[in-house]
Amino acid sequence: MMKKISYLLIFSILISLSANSQPWVPDLNNGKFKNPIIYADYSDVDIIRSGDDFFMIASSFNCTPGIPILQSKDLVNWTIVNYVYQNLPLERYNKPVHGEGSWAPSITYHNHKFYIYFCTPHDGLFLATTDDPRHEWKLQLIEAVDLWEDPCPVWDDNGNTYMIHSKLCGNELYLNKLSEDGTQLLDNGTLIYKDAKQPTIEGPKFLKKDGYYYILAPAGGVTKGWQTVLRSKNIYGPYESKIVLHTGNTNVNGPHQGGLVELKSGEWWFVHFQSKSAYGRIIHLQPVKWENGWPMMGVDTNGDEVGEPVAEFIKPNVGNQYPIQNPQTSDEFNDSKLGLQWQWHANQQKEWYSFRDNPGQLRLFAVKNYSQNGNFWIVPNLLMQKFPAPAFSATTKVTFMGDRTGEKCGLTIMGVSWAYLALSKTETGIQIGSFEGKYMQCEDKTEQTEASLLNTNTCYLRVMVNDSSICHFSYSLDNKNFINIGKDFKAEAGKWIGAKVGLFCINPNVSESKGYADFDWFKLE
Repeated sequence: MMKKISYLLIFSILISLSANSQPWVPDLNNGKFKNPIIYADYSDVDIIRSGDDFFMIASSFNCTPGIPILQSKDLVNWTIVNYVYQNLPLERYNKPVHGEGSWAPSITYHNHKFYIYFCTPHDGLFLATTDDPRHEWKLQLIEAVDLWEDPCPVWDDNGNTYMIHSKLCGNELYLNKLSEDGTQLLDNGTLIYKDAKQPTIEGPKFLKKDGYYYILAPAGGVTKGWQTVLRSKNIYGPYESKIVLHTGNTNVNGPHQGGLVELKSGEWWFVHFQSKSAYGRIIHLQPVKWENGWPMMGVDTNGDEVGEPVAEFIKPNVGNQYPIQNPQTSDEFNDSKLGLQWQWHANQQKEWYSFRDNPGQLRLFAVKNYSQNGNFWIVPNLLMQKFPAPAFSATTKVTFMGDRTGEKCGLTIMGVSWAYLALSKTETGIQIGSFEGKYMQCEDKTEQTEASLLNTNTCYLRVMVNDSSICHFSYSLDNKNFINIGKDFKAEAGKWIGAKVGLFCINPNVSESKGYADFDWFKLE
């Protein structure tokens, strides 16, 4: 009996240690979870259940690969399993088109096939389909519409197919007829909802239940909004509205825009985002109860008949217990391809990196980007991942083989402003330096804040981020003693995306380079 107790104790300690090594763990390992369930920038989420699996998708904007597919068994523990596309099929995305790209996708299932619809602000309405979300998706342009956003279809039980969408910077919802296979628009669309009491209404999601057409639509804007639900017996309206989730007495600002899902157990849950400054739009999970024909989200604590976000709650009843999992972060670079946690800032090119030249390490080539002073706003080959927690450290080991003077490689924090720690090739040798820059229209502004020469081309680079998103860089020659360099830097969100942390290797010269940097590993803790 004592041996059994000892084994259980050791097992419990190991689980605890494993969980504590992760930047953020929402599973409290006691039958409850805490919000957010993902402390990372997965904006405009939608969700679907397929058997015992849940799949969640999110916007990617200008980053590739685009539209992540996350999988869970219990709505609390998530991992990244795929992306909808590797590149957007438009040449202009070969350079960063900040704030554009894929906006607010929706995921549905019809006729043994998964459908994802999304719009870009100025390129059109896209459709991606697959038999399995973990496998390859087929991407096609449906129509080159402009200023559409946030499309969502519904295959009605009367045999008709429709699509709802919002318009950029508006408070209007439109309904179009679709072909049965969902690949063609059949009419010009009809305005079905507009109400000044629901400003900036967007992100609509369709649901038909008990004879009602329900539209879940966030309103009020990203940072201070709320979740509205519309309902009508006629798909064209008129619709009555009700706010079902708001900030209330909590500190969760703007709780809205997400997906509603029904479990096998009959429970309903709502996954949504909260705008969190540099951290982007982090993900929360709310219980849902149907009351008087409305899906009430969270918990009504003050009797105003509007739900408020929960900080902790009993985990969803999925009939089983599942191990703690989190979206991937650290990478040993031992695979033959990039981990799913990584995204580029533009359409990716195979010439940017290699795993073949030095197996077990990621080689980033010094890609030509004639940007004078190192304006990262226009650099496409930034290899980035999302901030994973309120506070964390990122450390990497790099060996730099520069070819031309001015080439740099290193570790960066990127948003509308940026900072980075770089090894640079100078006329006198390898230099370690810290840099800061900020996007300013018609101005190229990146400044070196501190620098010193090194007698080696191998170095450990680190950035520490505190829970106020203040970053500080340091470096080491032995991975034990780290030397602070530069000054404190306040991370900022990018355009519609959170700040990111990652790696780079650039050549700012007009001529091509044979330079490169080998990254041995990247650790987030």
